[in-house]
Amino acid sequence: MSGPLNRREPCPPLAPVGRAGSGASPVETVIEGVRVVTPQGTLPQGWIWLRGGLIAGLGGADSPLPEEAAHAERIDGRGGWVVPGFIDVHVHGGAGYDFMFAEREGLDAITRFHARHGTTGLLATSLTAPREQLTAVLERVSRYMDGPMPYARVLGVHFEGPFVSVKWKGAQNADYILPPRPDWLEEWVGRYPGVIKMMTLAPESEGALEYIDLLVRHGIVPSAGHTDATFAQMTAAADRGLRHAVHTFNGMRPFHHREPGTAGAVMADGRIAAEVIADGHHVHPAGIGILVRAKGVGNVILITDAMEAAGMPDGDYMLGELPVTMADGVARLRDSGNLAGSTLTMIEAFRFMVRRVGVSVEDASRMASGNPARQLGLDGTTGSLEAGKRADVLLLDDSLALKGVWIGGVRLADAQ
Repeated sequence: MSGPLNRREPCPPLAPVGRAGSGASPVETVIEGVRVVTPQGTLPQGWIWLRGGLIAGLGGADSPLPEEAAHAERIDGRGGWVVPGFIDVHVHGGAGYDFMFAEREGLDAITRFHARHGTTGLLATSLTAPREQLTAVLERVSRYMDGPMPYARVLGVHFEGPFVSVKWKGAQNADYILPPRPDWLEEWVGRYPGVIKMMTLAPESEGALEYIDLLVRHGIVPSAGHTDATFAQMTAAADRGLRHAVHTFNGMRPFHHREPGTAGAVMADGRIAAEVIADGHHVHPAGIGILVRAKGVGNVILITDAMEAAGMPDGDYMLGELPVTMADGVARLRDSGNLAGSTLTMIEAFRFMVRRVGVSVEDASRMASGNPARQLGLDGTTGSLEAGKRADVLLLDDSLALKGVWIGGVRLADAQ
């Protein structure tokens, strides 16, 4: 089953007017009277100029707007913030659809939903499933990436499983867990070159270290997750090229002072970037604060891990082939009660980090945009506000409410 058991439509129909992509042309725009967050610091009373789908220029109060921008549309940011668009490297779906089964209509719905909440780029994330289903995900996503992609851009695929640990399966389907299969990977990269961007596995599984070598050779980010790896096994994996950990603290061997385990290795090893689900259900705010202090701001990545129930009413849904019940916005497997992904959006995660964890807007922006862009090797073109980069831009008011989303310089009509 690919959709919720009680599918309802909480979002308005897809609007053809003013949406990014689908033939829409960027409108030359200047957003002014804002705090512009850049890698070099925040520009107070600043402005940013979007032209031709790129950031044409930006500056602070002491930098006059270029004469060439005189005819641009002007938007008064009223003292709010401009930050780069969010990049979600771990998201399973939303708006009633799952990347495991979504055709173009569903892919549009998922990417539109997340774009409305500040995500301008994402990795379509799979679940543990049979080889045929995983190949079908690559086929559908590859076709979608070749098209106009009218909302948040799909940057590639993140395979979460099936080469994970049964002990820490979480909401992964244990029926399909198995040791790494290099022959599958070779077939996938041969048929869909460049589509797989990240792959999550259990580093302690048989053949995992050699598989990490193969991922590195193909330019795919090796990631640890749903794993019982010891500290030593994680270190050995990092020596081979492991550099990412999914939803830190969830689905992994926990920290112990005599055996730091997977979680301890993630916190201690500077080669490994740490995802975190900042929703207050998966990790306590103090736990996230500890992670940020251990890793440093530059090595933490905000994700949603959102499933198809994101943006939908409470009720019964599916995560892949597993039944899920969402109550009060929290999704859990019906049989075990395990957390089943989340219903989080990136703007909510961003605000949670500022309001509950206590990081600065600048640091939250880095964790939501700059760090994931760097991890995917895209930081030369996106993930920060710098002249010449893609105009993937968010306008927030002083309370961090989302007031505008631009994807490639095109403003989304119905951002929230």
